[in-house]
Amino acid sequence: MARDTIPVTKGQTYTISIAGLGHSGEGVGRCENFTVFVPGGLPGEEVITRITEVKKNYAKGRLVKVETISPHRVEPVCKIFSECGGCQLQHLDYPAQLASKRQTVVDAVSRIGGLEGVIIHPTMGAKDPWYYRNKMQFPVGGEKGKLDVGCYAQGTHTIINVDDCRIQHSANNLIANKVRDIAAGLGISPYDERTGRGVLRHVLGRVGVVGGEIMIVLVTAVPDFPERDKLVDALKNNIPGLVSLVQNINSRNTNVILGNRTRTLWGRDTITDRLGDFNFHISAQSFFQVNTAQAAVLYEKALEYAGLTGSETVIDAYCGTGTITLFLARKATKVYGIEVVEPAVLDARRNAARNNIENVEFIVGDAVEVMPKLYADGIRPHAIVVDPPRAGCAPAVLQTFAAMQPARIIYVSCNPASLARDLALLNDLGYITREIQPVDMFPQTYHVECVALIQRK
Repeated sequence: MARDTIPVTKGQTYTISIAGLGHSGEGVGRCENFTVFVPGGLPGEEVITRITEVKKNYAKGRLVKVETISPHRVEPVCKIFSECGGCQLQHLDYPAQLASKRQTVVDAVSRIGGLEGVIIHPTMGAKDPWYYRNKMQFPVGGEKGKLDVGCYAQGTHTIINVDDCRIQHSANNLIANKVRDIAAGLGISPYDERTGRGVLRHVLGRVGVVGGEIMIVLVTAVPDFPERDKLVDALKNNIPGLVSLVQNINSRNTNVILGNRTRTLWGRDTITDRLGDFNFHISAQSFFQVNTAQAAVLYEKALEYAGLTGSETVIDAYCGTGTITLFLARKATKVYGIEVVEPAVLDARRNAARNNIENVEFIVGDAVEVMPKLYADGIRPHAIVVDPPRAGCAPAVLQTFAAMQPARIIYVSCNPASLARDLALLNDLGYITREIQPVDMFPQTYHVECVALIQRK
């Protein structure tokens, strides 16, 4: 569409009919067949929007008024929902959220993957879609004596104070509030990312949901600061369940939250949480699913799709700290976990030992290099399980899977778009996608997790 035919102008208002939700949870409508994204708009609504940005193929607008209200619209429970970037769907009732997430998967599989006949089940929702996050990481800003601890406003690095985040575990909200008040009272300065000066950069909270153990991680720009011991003592006395207080030092000018140096200021190095039948020790930098209850649902579905009877060999190609690996080990003869990040493999081995799981072997390396060696050694997996990063799998990884000729590939994904792309490639490699189970790991947000069952043709 040429520039001179664009039917909207920045700063002007238009009436738009919202037809669906975009990949980030925003309303999607059209003005004279030109796409307009309206955050806050819901499918079926007619809204008035003021155009804030115009591109060649689309525009963005700010919601001014809802003329026709969706029956699924609800009042957000969070008082800063419209400002904060943490949630996108609090204004949509929960059953409609689940339906929308399934539709996101349906659209990706058909439009990006070009696949037909795939069974896509209704999204498995959470029993309680609130206060579920066991991990919190809030930036710190403001000024000495008056700290801001909370979330970034949408599309900015402006910090909004959060005292009761409705998707964070209540213990994490307590951590944020106490650190804000105590550190401000002690005169500890916040880090200024523009000047590189200041002390406190981020506050992390981790909660062992089953046992109630709590870890606080203070991310600082400097190794030492005058009031550190007083801050530690005050937090020990004000956070029930606290068993670990850790300092992470990040002196780099970067948006990456954690630095390379970590030390325990008080208590233990780890906390413990439980997924299904297994206990996991979680350190400051360990990966662990942020929704404990739904993670168990996700892994049980992956185990079901693997179709194990007790005599099979399985490969977990992106095993991380071994969470899915241990679930698989319950019903397999042998499970090989492959992970390129060595500290994660060390955690995985410790997790297996703590849970008395002996039929697993964890290997440090790239799956593309490790799996052909396993094949050369005579390893013939019945199933390969893969849970890659958001970007999905490189083609060489998928080709390696197909070369090992497993009966099944179980693909766990947090990104329907990259999942659909990879399913299309696997289809060309002789593997057909039978069904996909969406799981709502992140209620009130646009994110959706999926488990796909893929079988050799």
